[in-house]
Amino acid sequence: MKTFCSLIVFFGIAGAGYGQALDLKRLDRLADKASDTADVTLDGSLLKMAVKFLSASDPDEAKVKKLVEGLKGIYVKTFEFEKEGEYADSDLAEIRNQLRTPEWSRIVGIHSRKDKEIAEIYIKVGGPGPGGLAIIAADPKELTVVNIVGKIDLDQLSDLGGELGVPKLDLEKTDKPKPPKNKEDE
Repeated sequence: MKTFCSLIVFFGIAGAGYGQALDLKRLDRLADKASDTADVTLDGSLLKMAVKFLSASDPDEAKVKKLVEGLKGIYVKTFEFEKEGEYADSDLAEIRNQLRTPEWSRIVGIHSRKDKEIAEIYIKVGGPGPGGLAIIAADPKELTVVNIVGKIDLDQLSDLGGELGVPKLDLEKTDKPKPPKNKEDE
């Protein structure tokens, strides 16, 4: 599951503008089957209030604070199950259907048959008020959906992991390739 996360920041894409939150309420029915759940809903005023608890003097918290200032909402649903088969592909299809509009573009799609893992990342790039990010990450015993609404800089997104209910993702920033040196420069 962590392999896909190293692909997120690395495209050097910066989303801008504001999107609309996905409807994740249908996933709530999975809570009765799950051994552990996490449900984070931080919209408008709640998000602004949560940011006030971050210190501007702590460099890590200052980065998160700066990133969150442009956001309109963070929505996370995570379900961990004792056994496989507690959620169906139709549960994911309901989320994907919301992402099948011209405004959304899938930038990462990983499906591992061997490990039965799925990782998909979408950005909202068109339509009125472009902006937003959606992540679907699933394996046989865990399902996580993250929806971030607002101005997003993917280069800073990894700083949000582990804060405000967003799961800590194993993100690695990759350097952009350097142009080849000319023979004259050697």
